[in-house]
Amino acid sequence: MNFSPLTLSLQTAGIATLIVFLTAVPLARVISRKLFPGKSIVESLVLLPMVLPPTVVGFLLLYLFGNNGPIGKLLIEWFGIQIVFSWLGAVIAAIAVSFPLMYQSASASFSNYDPQIEQAALTMGASKWKVFFTISFPLAWPGLLAGFVLTFARALGEFGATLMLAGYIPGKTDTIPLAIYFAVESGNMEAARLWVFIILALGFSSILWLNWWSKKNILRFQSEK
Repeated sequence: MNFSPLTLSLQTAGIATLIVFLTAVPLARVISRKLFPGKSIVESLVLLPMVLPPTVVGFLLLYLFGNNGPIGKLLIEWFGIQIVFSWLGAVIAAIAVSFPLMYQSASASFSNYDPQIEQAALTMGASKWKVFFTISFPLAWPGLLAGFVLTFARALGEFGATLMLAGYIPGKTDTIPLAIYFAVESGNMEAARLWVFIILALGFSSILWLNWWSKKNILRFQSEK
């Protein structure tokens, strides 16, 4: 049994989740604290992949990162990097579909506490970076962790956009969802059942751990009160 889909899925989801976390959290922090013209439009665009069919997201990514696309053509000419039918394509697809989950969780987390706490620290001379890492981030951490886990689970299960952008190349772009689809297509139900069981176990374990962690922290908070 070739277990490359498991390795590739974990690597793809892990890298995509890390990139999404490092970009969505600061963006959510800035937008949640700023009022500017067109704010609702910006947030709607950020959350749009959440309501679009994955194949539509994949088509848009293919248009942007294809060999003749505005971004893909530059990457090939300047760096010799091809996104289509590559492992990078699977990572980009996972980032695109999971980004709204992390952004939404982070935005809600930063809105759940009184911003005057941050303002008090700023008036006492603390820098914005220090306020973020010593006040904002710790207060929002439970929601951010929940978003991190959900983002990983979503990236792990991405199928439609990945198929459109990265295709199915065994040993190179065959993530677990793609391996399941093409195993069924070829009549290899034994392999399909195995991959379904593995991805169910991974997804269930992630949600189970998140629920356990959340309940543990709620009980600890109640005991401290």
